[in-house]
Amino acid sequence: MNWDQIKGNWTQMVGTARARWGELTEDEVQQAKGDREQLIGLVQERYGVAREQAEREVAEWQNSL
Repeated sequence: MNWDQIKGNWTQMVGTARARWGELTEDEVQQAKGDREQLIGLVQERYGVAREQAEREVAEWQNSL
C-alpha cells in the first residue's frame, strides 16, 4: 500500500498503527493525520530510537498493510 492510500484511509489505519506502536496514544496517532514524517517523529520520540530506525519501522508497517 502506498503512502497516499494510507493517508486517504487514515481513520482506518489508526488501529493498525496503535497495534504496532502501543505506546503511542490514539490522540497522537490521530493527530498525525497520515503524515509519514510526523508518524516517524512520534515513533522516534516515544521509543527513543534513531531516526533511521523509526523510518525502518514505519516502512515495515507500511509494507505489512
